[in-house]
Amino acid sequence: MKAAVRMVTRSQSRATGFGSLGNGEEPPPPGNREVAAEERKKHRPVKRQRKVQKLHVAYEASDGEKNEGTDPLEVTVWEPRDWKQELANIRTMRSRKDAPVDQLGAEHCYDSSAPPKVRRYQVLLALMLSSQTKDQVTAGAMQRLRARGLTVDSILQTDDNTLGKLIYPVGFWRTKVKFIKQTSAILQQHYNGDIPASLSELVALPGVGPKMAHLAMAVAWGIVSGIAVDTHVHRIANRLRWTKRMTRSPEETRIALEEWLPRELWSEVNGLLVGFGQQICLPVHPRCQTCLNKTLCPSAQSF
Repeated sequence: MKAAVRMVTRSQSRATGFGSLGNGEEPPPPGNREVAAEERKKHRPVKRQRKVQKLHVAYEASDGEKNEGTDPLEVTVWEPRDWKQELANIRTMRSRKDAPVDQLGAEHCYDSSAPPKVRRYQVLLALMLSSQTKDQVTAGAMQRLRARGLTVDSILQTDDNTLGKLIYPVGFWRTKVKFIKQTSAILQQHYNGDIPASLSELVALPGVGPKMAHLAMAVAWGIVSGIAVDTHVHRIANRLRWTKRMTRSPEETRIALEEWLPRELWSEVNGLLVGFGQQICLPVHPRCQTCLNKTLCPSAQSF
């Protein structure tokens, strides 16, 4: 009878977690496994409960949910101060469309009666010649080339010396002779005499940079792939502070402008600013006194 009572008491002590048996006897020493388990518990690092950061998410409310305590979704996009008024003023100053680019730009140098493939090739060639060259000089070179029949085949059949005389005095004419020949050979071999219809393929051609490629996409294919930025656009965008920070190259300016300028203006801004740079916002001695933006332009006081 005493043994039965002892068993009941031992089970109760284990259940309640007491350190001794109910009859005053000490529990038997633990085995090796139990000792190891107890040691691990003692040295186990205490896990701290992480604080959960509550995120406040604002959703754009539908018409039926407005005025019901929902927060409007706000997207902040940087844009220059007074740019809309400055753009309107430039449009006014350019309303006569009488700058060299308006009459002699790449979109005016091709033969409108030629087949579409030939027209596109002539657009690309005019753009290649226009780099570091005044529009008047580019137009003269294109006129001489067209008089001989300006196609991919005719260019490849023209020797380098003759081609150089035809395009002289465009800037870097010797280098352009090489690029024109190389590009024409690629177009004949890989594009059946046409020009590529993608920006990546255009910039891969010898002598074709990003500005030329964007203009070729717009003029030749009617596709607005980006803002064409040359030295005029680069200079004016920095003078007007149309970039978040000063940019060092036309390509940096293009990226900066495309971050905020509405896409529907991309096709307009090149011709608009190029003509403005040819007539008023000159590289040296800009005509700030006649500019409608003289009170808005951050750079006007420095000239």
